[in-house]
Amino acid sequence: MYRFPCGEILDGETFHATFARVMGFPDFYGKNMNAWVDCLTYLDEPGDGMSNVVLYQGDILTLQLDEARAFRARCPEQFDALVASAAFVNHRRIGLGLRPVIALSFFE
Repeated sequence: MYRFPCGEILDGETFHATFARVMGFPDFYGKNMNAWVDCLTYLDEPGDGMSNVVLYQGDILTLQLDEARAFRARCPEQFDALVASAAFVNHRRIGLGLRPVIALSFFE
């Protein structure tokens, strides 16, 4: 489980900065939702260098979103993009014959 201090997220720029820091995204991270999806799709392939987070076969990454209600009220576009993109990561993996790897936890 990785806790995300959503109180730090004020806009798209701080959204990507927070996720890049917590997840250890590479320096070339594109700071957009397509890049976010790419970084999270292959967490069980540590050699790809897309994140410092490594999952082993069968692991699920739980993203605990602290202050989720306030984050959603303050940044509805980023909140909705996060939920949709997490679902897309799992959908993409299923399409590739892989297991879903992301679960979201909303913590007030």
